[in-house]
Amino acid sequence: MARINVIEPVDATGRLREIYDDIIEKRGKLADVHKIQSLRPESIVKHMDLYMEIMFTKSELSRAEREMMAVIVSVNNECEYCVGHHSEALNHYWKDRERVAFLVFEYRKAGLNERELVLSNYAETLTRLPGKLKDDALIDNLRVIGLSDNGILDATLVIAYFNFVNRIVLALGLESNESERQGYKF
Repeated sequence: MARINVIEPVDATGRLREIYDDIIEKRGKLADVHKIQSLRPESIVKHMDLYMEIMFTKSELSRAEREMMAVIVSVNNECEYCVGHHSEALNHYWKDRERVAFLVFEYRKAGLNERELVLSNYAETLTRLPGKLKDDALIDNLRVIGLSDNGILDATLVIAYFNFVNRIVLALGLESNESERQGYKF
């Protein structure tokens, strides 16, 4: 149950109604993480713009790699809502629920290749120990797996974005359920 007032789609009017309708048309449905921002409708638009830029634009990182990092960040922040949503999205690409489950419980045992392991380690470290990034070793590891500075920036943006969203979700009390995670357009 959300800890603040939320305007549901049936009660939305004006600009908020337009925003809700647009998201439903583009994404297939409206997520609670969007509704939680209903008191500031334009923040939903800006949030979606940032999400689409970071997660869907052309990048050296595949969509699956970005979703994988989202899961790693969310696991480390204990954000069940985002773990559920982005595990579902990752499974859309991996098509292997068992592997996704291993990623959630112990990514080092999920049969990841070297690139995926390095990206997962970067996501975990930047989430749990951001001060450790004073050491160039983690960035050097990203270069070793072939990422350019653009790819390193993209990985960092994914990780930072999900740390941001996890805090919104956790602070405002969003909870996820199976049906809420289904039906999105990937």
